[in-house]
Amino acid sequence: MNFLCDVHIPIKLAKFLQSKGHSAKHVNQLPAKWHTDDSEICTVADHNGWIVITKDEDFRASFLLRRTPRKLIRISLGNISNSALIELFSEHLALIEDIDQHQYFYFELGKINTLYTF
Repeated sequence: MNFLCDVHIPIKLAKFLQSKGHSAKHVNQLPAKWHTDDSEICTVADHNGWIVITKDEDFRASFLLRRTPRKLIRISLGNISNSALIELFSEHLALIEDIDQHQYFYFELGKINTLYTF
């Protein structure tokens, strides 16, 4: 799987995903780094088949209204430690691998997890 971590997602999560055999980039590795706007992140992710990981509510609206990015994981737990975030992904990685087979999905990790697939 290929992941793109948005600006408020720690680079440690990208490194964790890489350690599990996945490709993972942080938005700071894109040419415009943290200045990359949401629409450009969606375009790049969709073009490359990347799953966007974000805390940003705007991506949820974009997915529901325009189906972009095609694959989205949104963290809705506020500020949590890096280790807690990595543990959360570790717990859900098998599910993420399964849903990655769908052309479109929205997976929200929060107090109550939400999943939409198409």
